[in-house]
Amino acid sequence: MVKAGRHTKIIELIHKYQVETQEELASYLRAEGYDVTQATVSRDIRNLKLTKIQGENGRQRYALQQKSHGSMKEKHRRVLKEGYLSMDVAQNILVVKTMSGMAMAVCAAIDGMEWEEIVGSVAGDDTIICVVRSKEAVGTVMEKIRKII
Repeated sequence: MVKAGRHTKIIELIHKYQVETQEELASYLRAEGYDVTQATVSRDIRNLKLTKIQGENGRQRYALQQKSHGSMKEKHRRVLKEGYLSMDVAQNILVVKTMSGMAMAVCAAIDGMEWEEIVGSVAGDDTIICVVRSKEAVGTVMEKIRKII
């Protein structure tokens, strides 16, 4: 919970200020009441996938990494194809069965597709549960998966 709030605050801070260093980001966080170390800030930067871009002043600053949709989407498709076994539905919940040990990777691939119909997903060892926005939207998601596999 604290981590999520801190991550939200970091995103807010890098949009508000031209944050150039981890130390500067840590300083802003401390001013906002977060007790952080440089190691925590470093981990947060990695978790949020922040990158450095050229700021308005010509200096490097932190920003959210822009996703290269083309290459990532193809990787997601490949993982889905390789791990997928079957799927079934219960109301607005889609259950996807995968090869043993592949559920987390396939789940990450499904999440990476950023389909608006999926609210969220959870993976075990060989099973994924996807919560879909509505019973009607489950068919759309199933069709998208079928097209990929």
